[in-house]
Formats: sequence, C-alpha cells, structure tokens
Amino acid sequence: MANAEIKKVSVIIAAYNEAKNIAEVIRRVQAVALFGIEKEIVVVDDGSTDGTRDILRQTANVRAFFHEKNQGKGGALKTGIANALGDVFILQDADLEYSPEDYAVLLKPIQEGRTELVLGSRFSLQGPKFFTRNGDPFVSHYIGNKIIIWLTNLFYGQSVTDYEGCYKAFTRSLFDKVKVQASGFEFDNELVCKSIRLGYKIAEVPIQYRPRLYSEGKKIKWTDGIRMLWSILKWRFWPL
Repeated sequence: MANAEIKKVSVIIAAYNEAKNIAEVIRRVQAVALFGIEKEIVVVDDGSTDGTRDILRQTANVRAFFHEKNQGKGGALKTGIANALGDVFILQDADLEYSPEDYAVLLKPIQEGRTELVLGSRFSLQGPKFFTRNGDPFVSHYIGNKIIIWLTNLFYGQSVTDYEGCYKAFTRSLFDKVKVQASGFEFDNELVCKSIRLGYKIAEVPIQYRPRLYSEGKKIKWTDGIRMLWSILKWRFWPL
C-alpha cells in the first residue's frame, strides 16, 4: 500500500455521566498537535443526567450531539461517526484512562499505508494491574480480556495482544464498508471481526493506560463481556 495522506482526523468521544472528567479530557485532546493534520472533536452525550450536557454546551471548539435517552456506547459512537467530517476516526473514552499523546502513534500505520485499522494495546508498555486499594475486580477483567483475545485470535487467525483497549484508529472508507450494528460495548468487537472477514489487515501499537476504579466511574460489567463474546462468535459465521 502507498503512503496515505490524512487531511482531517475526527476524535469521537462517547460520554455518559462524565461531568467530573469531560472538560479535562477535551482539554487534553485539544492540546495534542497532529503536525499538519486538521483535527475535530466530536462528543456525543448519551443521555447524561449529571451535568455533562451543560458542560458540553459551554465548551468551545467541540461539536457536541445529544441523545435524549441512553443508547449505549456503540450507539453514541455511531452518532458521532455519522456526524464527523474527518477521513480518519480515533475513538476516545470520556475518562482519564488513556493519553491523547498516543494519537501520533495510532495514526502512523495508516499514514504509512500499512493498514486502515489500528488497535492500541494496553499490555505492550506495562503489565496488567490485578490489585486496587478498594478491591475492584481487575483480575476478572484481565481474565475476561484474555478469553476475548484468545477466542478472537483463534477464530480469525490473528495474533493481536489486546482487542478491548479504547484507542482505535480507522479510515472512513473502512467504516463505511464494515457497517457496525452494535450499540453496546461490543461495538469494538464487531468492528474488528467484520474488518478481518472483509480482508483488512490490523496493525497494533503500544499505548499508555491508567485503569480507573468503579468508584471513579468505570462502567463496563460482566454482562457486557458476554455480549462481546457473542459478537465474536456471531460475526465469524453470520453473513456480512
């Protein structure tokens, strides 16, 4: 593949009850320079009730969209992407677990023409965290991640180290062809699995990661893990 020129990047943020963090996340995203690439920030508030919506309405240089009812993370991402203007999208969580300083690393494989889908691996730069000061179940999260990684690699012939990290960068043309249906956390799994079945290659890059606690607003639950596993199984065999 020839080198790909990226003219504009859309950073897509799905936010649900993130009043404590959303302003700082946006500040960090705005502070990142992409060296000649235009950047827009698209935030979709997914029916927040904690004041997140008011903060977004008062924030400059952000394109904000609002769901009256919660539609799930995937639903919010789809709204954001549908309204975005960039030729490449970066998914950004509305918390402080990830560092926007990694954007350049995420975009590099696309710029070099090696891929149209880049996954950020949380486990390349640091080992998993199993213990927290208040007993959050990071051990079970890690085991769940390992099952998802093993199953996806087995079914789709890959050797990826992390599918569930938030940071993913992908082209508009890929997303238009993949046509993700999921509205929950399994959005990422459907995106990846369908991309592989359509013949797209995946690039993986190391990213920084600071896991937050449930007391700090972490939302993913074991039921989301079940839906992720079903999505992996479903899109291995379901007609595209």
